[in-house]
Amino acid sequence: VQLQASGGGLVQAGDSLRLSCAGSGRPFSDYALGWFRQAPGKEREFVGAITASGGNWETADSVADRFTVSKDNAKKTSYLQMNSLKPEDTAVYYCAAYLRSTWYERKSQAAYDYWGRGTLVTVSS
Repeated sequence: VQLQASGGGLVQAGDSLRLSCAGSGRPFSDYALGWFRQAPGKEREFVGAITASGGNWETADSVADRFTVSKDNAKKTSYLQMNSLKPEDTAVYYCAAYLRSTWYERKSQAAYDYWGRGTLVTVSS
């Protein structure tokens, strides 16, 4: 599995941005996807996840009212739609593949088998 996140950039507070995660090397519908971020000087944290089919998804409480996750298996791409961005959303964003048969570990970085290179999102105030 190879993953590549893209779509980051410099935006102003209140703007929206959509990140993409393109997958290759294995049928995209075979695995769930997770989104994580790492802000400067902080540990990487869970942002959201979506099931292999794309039928169920969730986001962290800290972004639940602003971010959504989607997955288009035909396009082999997952999306992280980010609205009402805040300076504290500034981070490198990563997508990762979750191949486990159970869902309960989805918020744990250790449960993800493949990671893409991150994409930097900078939100100015």
